[in-house]
Amino acid sequence: MSQPLLIILSAAALLMAGCTNTAATDDGDNSGAAKITTPVTVSTGSTGTLKDSLILPAVSIYLLSADIKTNINGYINQVDFNLGDAVTKGQLLFELETKEAKSLGNTIDKLDSSFKFSGISRIKSSTSGYITMLNHQKGDYVQDGEILASITDKNSFGFILNLPFENRALVHLHQKVDIQLPDGSRLTGTVTRFMPQMDSASQTQQVFLKISGGNTQLNVPSGLIANVVLTRELATCFTLPKGCVFADDSQDSFWVMQLINDSTAVKIPVKKGLENNQRVLILSPSFSAQDRFILEGGYGLTDTAKVELQR
Repeated sequence: MSQPLLIILSAAALLMAGCTNTAATDDGDNSGAAKITTPVTVSTGSTGTLKDSLILPAVSIYLLSADIKTNINGYINQVDFNLGDAVTKGQLLFELETKEAKSLGNTIDKLDSSFKFSGISRIKSSTSGYITMLNHQKGDYVQDGEILASITDKNSFGFILNLPFENRALVHLHQKVDIQLPDGSRLTGTVTRFMPQMDSASQTQQVFLKISGGNTQLNVPSGLIANVVLTRELATCFTLPKGCVFADDSQDSFWVMQLINDSTAVKIPVKKGLENNQRVLILSPSFSAQDRFILEGGYGLTDTAKVELQR
């Protein structure tokens, strides 16, 4: 046999041996992959109403206060309250006496009976509320127009809710909301006004929640931080258990693993909407109540993964 022919035959033999080994290796890998299955549990979706609660902070405030001022120059003879006391409209607060009347003393009664001025001025509360400032005490000399004390207007009490603009649709005028105080007690507030400015840093709008009725009897201090519970609700929507919806690390992409048979699951990207602690609204694509989805064991599975159903 000639040397060129021998070289050709040797090369052909080597090529055939290489193809045989590659085919055997591929067959072995495929056989191994087919045997790898992941144990999973499954669940189905449902159509109905989805509710969610959004909790936002609110701060107690008295929008209005009244200043109690003197109407004469004179001395304070009497103070009928202490700082922090609750007072009612028309309640006596101060008794003042002019310098002239104090100088005359009892002789003022001996003056002409037609002279009606006694030199005494009694100052009463113009509103109901709490004494928040007391500038003078008994014996002080004060001048006309001077501020003696300040009273919060009890009827102006409420809470300022800092509402993110993206949640603006959840709040409307005259809406009743649940207010939870730090001690566990609850108040009912009514949305009465939206402040016309936004906080540029937090993009929140201030909303005033008025407390009325029996709730106004509570001595709630100004500046108390409470929680306002807002409820969101969607009707006739398709939802899945929260464990059926998977996401990437950046929470930008979402998907489900849907079973096409008892042993194969496919990866389907979804667009989700409102969610609560238990369920997630699926906006797209459309699914039926008979479709099955992996609930446990599905994270990290690729498309067309082999699974084994667990009871």
